[in-house]
Formats: sequence, structure tokens, C-alpha cells
Amino acid sequence: MDTLALEAKATGQEKKSSAPRPRPKPPKKAKRIVYFEVEIVDAKTKEKLLLLDKVEPTSTILDIKALFHKSNPQWYPARQSLRLDPKGKGLKDEDVLQTLPVGTTASFYFFDLGAQIAWGTVFLSECYGPLLIYLMFYFRLPFIYAPKYDFSSSKHWVVHLACMCHSFHYVKRILETLFIHRISHGTMPLRNIFKNCSYYWCFAAWMAYYINHPLYTPPYYGQQQVKTALIIFLFCQVGNFSINITLRNLKCPGSKVKKIPHPTKNPFTWIFALVSCPNYTYELGSWMGFTVMTQCLPVAFFTIVGFVLMTVWARGKHRNYRKEFRDYPTLRSPILPFIL
Repeated sequence: MDTLALEAKATGQEKKSSAPRPRPKPPKKAKRIVYFEVEIVDAKTKEKLLLLDKVEPTSTILDIKALFHKSNPQWYPARQSLRLDPKGKGLKDEDVLQTLPVGTTASFYFFDLGAQIAWGTVFLSECYGPLLIYLMFYFRLPFIYAPKYDFSSSKHWVVHLACMCHSFHYVKRILETLFIHRISHGTMPLRNIFKNCSYYWCFAAWMAYYINHPLYTPPYYGQQQVKTALIIFLFCQVGNFSINITLRNLKCPGSKVKKIPHPTKNPFTWIFALVSCPNYTYELGSWMGFTVMTQCLPVAFFTIVGFVLMTVWARGKHRNYRKEFRDYPTLRSPILPFIL
């Protein structure tokens, strides 16, 4: 029996060795890359500024801007706006060449956005100015009021409270700019710093002049009016901070992916159920509280102008949300629930 088993095993091994081996698969041919030819044309003069040959299809608009910058050092990427049509919108830096509605020969129209400055620099300039200007009036530096009032102090406690609230507001904004806000656009035109700073600085001087004036009259309803306004101011400041934290948590560092903001466990964020831009809603509430607290006409005027500007910004963001997200909540209003 052992002899028969050995013979059968040997026969099986011979059959296995005589079986034909599978042929190796031929190596896959490398996919052919179709390169693009990119032409950059001045949108105003229609002059051809640059012709880029053999641009990879996976290149982004930012990559093309970098190549254009090498040939034209005066136009750094942040200063460039590339468009498919002279009257169209600027393309996003993250747009990929092969996903755009162009052929292998693509033409982009170039717009010079002018000198640029970092958003953070503008925001900080907007806040440092009002903070320092208001304090100059509060301490009544010389050449502001009559000489006999130089470095004097107001006898009304609401004046000191208003200074603390005003300073708190702008210190909060400075800290948020430095540590909380994640700005999707890195730069803005340099001219904006003069426009924005003029707005904030001039209004701060106008408000501070009257609130800290030696002849300033306290609110009509006295302490009750001031205390109620203070509660409104502080409530809205905390609400605004809570919204800014929520918006920050929506984005990862360096990411430009947009998401729909939703209410969190923080009660101050529940207003997201009704409003697209509650940070503006709380900002408006803060200045309304400050207006009631000081009972000062320049503050009321600043609040009205700010409300108009924030309404324009909120409508724009609300419109963009609805365009980008099909499932965006229909119940939300831009800035005021059920009204505006």
C-alpha cells in the first residue's frame, strides 16, 4: 500500500510540473496626458500678455497666477483676477483647469486688482483707531475742550461706564481678529484701509466728543435706563462672541470648504434657526444698547448707518448660502427674524 501511495504522489507531482505556466500580463500603457495651452489677455486692451505652453490639466488657477507672476513680477497672485469673460466673475484660486468650460487652448482675461493689503491688517486698524481716539476724548487731552477741562474727569458715572463698554467692544474685536476669525480671502485692495478707517475713526471721534463733553447730559430715565441698556449690550456682546466661535469651528485651518452653520448646545447660537448672519444681529443689538445707555444722537446715527451696511452684507451672504446649498433652511432671514 505504501508503494502504491508513493507512486501516485510522484505521478501527481509530474502532472503539476508539466502543467503550462500562466503568461505574465503585459505592462499597462501609461495614460497620455493632454496638456493645455493657456493664453492670458488684458481685459481692457485685449493685448496678449503671456502664452503658457504645456500646462498640466490638474493645474489650478493659483498655479497659473504663479506662472504669470514669474513673467510679470509687478502682478503678484493676490493682485490678479483671471476670468473666462471680460464681464464675468473672477475665477477662484482652487478652480482646476480641466474642470473649467474651456478647450485645450484656454484664454483668460486678466484684471489688475491694484495694490493689496491683508484683511487682518485692515481689521486691526479699524479697531485700534476707535479705541485710542475714544480714550483721548475720555481723558480730555488738551486742545479738545476748553483749557480748564484738560485732563479732568466727568461727574456722571454713565460716562465712565460708556468708556468701559466702548473699550471692551473694540478690545474684543481685536482679540477675535488675532485668535478667532478665519478669513477666506487673504487680501483686499489697499484703498479700503483708508475708506474703512475713515468711517470707524471719524464716527468714534464724533461719538466720544459728545459723550465725554463737560456739558453732557445723562439719560432721561436715569439709572434704570442705563442698567437696562447695559444688560442688552453685554447680552449681545456674548452672543456675538458665541456666533464667531461657531463660525470658526465650521472651517478647518487653511480650508475653503463652506458649510451651513447650525445651532449648537450654546443657547446664544439658537438664533441660527431664524437668521443667516446672527453675528450682525448681535452687533446691531450691542449698538442699540449703547445708544440707549448714552442717549447720544451721534451714537444713534452710527447705529443706523451700521444697520444699513450690515443689512447689505447679510443679504449678500444669505443669497450666497441659498445658491451654494440646495438644502439651505428656508425659514431663515438675512439679519432680522421674519422681517429682513
